[in-house]
Amino acid sequence: MKRYVATRAATMFGVLMITLLITISLVGSNMDTILKQGIVFQVRSEITENPAIAESFSSVEEFEGFIQSQIDQRTKVLGLDEPWYSPQRIGLTMYKILLLDFGHATFLTSDAGSSDVKDIIFEKLPRTILLFTTATIIISIIGIFLGALSASKAGSVIDRITSSFAIISSSFPVWWIGMLMIFLFAFTYQIFPARATPDIPSSDPRYIGSLLYHMALPLITIVMIGFGSWAYLVRNFMVGIMQEDFIMAKRTIGIKQKKIIYTHALKNAAPPIVTILALSLSGSLGGAIITEAVFDWPGMGRLYFEAITVMDLPVIIGATYILTVFFLVSIFIADLLYGYFDPRVRTGQ
Repeated sequence: MKRYVATRAATMFGVLMITLLITISLVGSNMDTILKQGIVFQVRSEITENPAIAESFSSVEEFEGFIQSQIDQRTKVLGLDEPWYSPQRIGLTMYKILLLDFGHATFLTSDAGSSDVKDIIFEKLPRTILLFTTATIIISIIGIFLGALSASKAGSVIDRITSSFAIISSSFPVWWIGMLMIFLFAFTYQIFPARATPDIPSSDPRYIGSLLYHMALPLITIVMIGFGSWAYLVRNFMVGIMQEDFIMAKRTIGIKQKKIIYTHALKNAAPPIVTILALSLSGSLGGAIITEAVFDWPGMGRLYFEAITVMDLPVIIGATYILTVFFLVSIFIADLLYGYFDPRVRTGQ
């Protein structure tokens, strides 16, 4: 098991490094230009805030020469005098990203006014985790229960209803259902607010309660769309297991049907269910752009949308790294659980 864990950890770290390298390669030249422009802006802002510096020069040419020397000096200190594709620059950039040093955003700021990309991301990330982790847990619980029930009564009315609902719910795009839910429950009946972003500042003691209230509508929408597909998947996993000989034997010796379904059969269906759960959770964190944009939920998805809209590359790189880490950690945990439930996986048989 230790060898299996070490192998999977090394593989995940390699995937993370490759993802970082590809991301840096795609935005390298644009990122280089933005960083150099940031240095120019920073130097000129510092001089503007201190008029005594400008007054100490006798001519404009001398003053401009001083500004340029300051820009060149800071450019060299940051290593920007080397081309972005040089091994030194790429290695230094990857090292900084690994240490969560994403630099400063070009346009966006946190609610507290910070332009540090790390502050912006770690302000938005807990809200996305809160919404989608809660939704995934509720979806998986309902889906596993209904799926197991449908599998135990294959061909029954419950089974047909579950399968039909899964097909219908997964056929509609989340943004369309979201707009209908907003129109129905925010404008027609006015039960929930149309925007999922609380109007009060995060420093207010009432903010947590307000955030949970604003989260209700997107949470209901995500659960309503997702649990049918989950139930259908679990049902398909368990239908074959319910026909196995060991299940028949347990029925023969008089074990209760409910215990057979939710203990013995469900345990044998656990590996693929755990894998889908991990992929659903990590995928929802990265694929929440449309959902959060529709409901105006102040999380990573909306941050991604805003960063792409204004081409704020430091934020895009930082968000991509964090979401990639979450995805790989989820896959790693799923692999470990898969190896725990099925020893053949970790032994390579």
